[in-house]
Amino acid sequence: MRLLLTLSLLVLFNGIAFGQSADAPSAAPRIVIAPAKTEIARELKAQLRSARDAGSVNALDLYYFYGARGFEPVWLSAAGDGWNFVDRTSELFALFRDAGDWGLDAGAYTFTPLAPTTLADAAKAELATTAAALQFGMENYGGRVEPRSISPNLDMARLKPDIPALLDQLATSDEPAKLLAGLAPDDPEFRALLLALRDFDETDAFPEIEDGPSIKPGANDDRVPHIRQRLGVSEVGAADGAIYDDALVSAVEAFQSRMGLVADGVVGEVTREALNRSGQITREQLLVNIEKWRWLPRQRGDYRVEVNIPEFRLWIRREGEIVHETRVVIGTPANQTPIFYDQIRHVVVNPYWNVPVSIARNEIGPQVRRHPGYLARREFELLNAGSVIDPWSVDWSSVAPGTFPFSVRQKPGSLNALGQVKFLFPNKHDVYLHDTPEKSLFGRDVRAYSHGCVRVENPFEFADALLANEPSFGRDDLVESFGSRERWFNMEVKVPVYLTYFTVRADEDGSLRSFADVYGHDSRIAAALKDGGGL
Repeated sequence: MRLLLTLSLLVLFNGIAFGQSADAPSAAPRIVIAPAKTEIARELKAQLRSARDAGSVNALDLYYFYGARGFEPVWLSAAGDGWNFVDRTSELFALFRDAGDWGLDAGAYTFTPLAPTTLADAAKAELATTAAALQFGMENYGGRVEPRSISPNLDMARLKPDIPALLDQLATSDEPAKLLAGLAPDDPEFRALLLALRDFDETDAFPEIEDGPSIKPGANDDRVPHIRQRLGVSEVGAADGAIYDDALVSAVEAFQSRMGLVADGVVGEVTREALNRSGQITREQLLVNIEKWRWLPRQRGDYRVEVNIPEFRLWIRREGEIVHETRVVIGTPANQTPIFYDQIRHVVVNPYWNVPVSIARNEIGPQVRRHPGYLARREFELLNAGSVIDPWSVDWSSVAPGTFPFSVRQKPGSLNALGQVKFLFPNKHDVYLHDTPEKSLFGRDVRAYSHGCVRVENPFEFADALLANEPSFGRDDLVESFGSRERWFNMEVKVPVYLTYFTVRADEDGSLRSFADVYGHDSRIAAALKDGGGL
């Protein structure tokens, strides 16, 4: 094969196109640069040196990589007066052409078959191939978007492979395309989304179920045939297809349960929107959720807690299987639950609620100014420099409007916003999982009501499952500690916890579920992917 990559890819030496930010240089090893002994090696060295001297971090990676091999080419072999690509590049070029099937931007790897006629062209073709392979590997591994560039609430770093190791493996592998493909997440749900992307056909979308009054069992409604079509429920016997009959009610209830909604069989606004989303999943949604999968660590722990924010649900997995599942309440759009991962390290019974500064200043402060008794009625304590003080002793007229130079905490008890227990994974966002006295919120379909923490339904059932591997204490120890004094339990076995934001989920049979973009993250990720091409 005689190909010249026309990837304007020496621009890839600017570092950004390699998927690496300027403030996150790779740890290039200190190696001995072997002398360039052939014409092609000397030309490659000259081009790499030029890029290196321009200050590109990634060009330095390539300079070390090629330098260790005496600047000899990886992908080219001499053929008479010209150069040919070696056989193993054919599948590599095919992978570049099919980059869109991997949720990447196929336009970033465009090449045309040309014969290198000069030494400079041959060197450019060699380096462009390596640059394209490195870019594909980095993007297939860690995605195309830096999460924190979308929102500080997407608090995770874009993953990056070991660049020197990857380059060495590419140079020695007989199957470089297979090597690059294997950098993608190895998760059944990720693979299902990729398969859905490859099979995507816009003509498969179902008709929209139009807005209108709630559809109750037994109703006659022109929208019912579309619900039948969406759920694959045929008309029974000679019955009118517009009658909301028992068979369709059962199918709707199963759909509601699968989506984490109240399974009452009534097709109200939330159920109708869920039916429409699941019947009209777009290519853009698939690409955005495929991108988010690449942000997660490859090894997430055999026993872990996962919360999917748009789904309002939490579950515990043991070796991939769900062993516990429950509903949660998440932060409002104005007080978003951040997306990140950590480890649960402590369980606290009878917790104090240390009120965040913004809540104390903006919500509690104005109430206390009007009447200092507000704190006692809600079992709050006012603190100054860590000591409890009497709010009636404060000259509130001297406190500047819009300021609140005190701390506030809520005592353990029936009014405490954290309920009887909280589960801590210390983090800069000061969010955690906890109980709540407001149990009625778990009966709602949309559960975005907190100030950012995640409220857990049936927290002691969750604690029982969470502590299955914990040798030092269990659920009974927590229950025996009920009272008015805060008590901490420190876990010997830390449990990974992942707060995720997937708006399209794949079930084991490959069927897809779609959830609302409650915080608008998806639209911003889609815009970033469009800016980078491929959407």
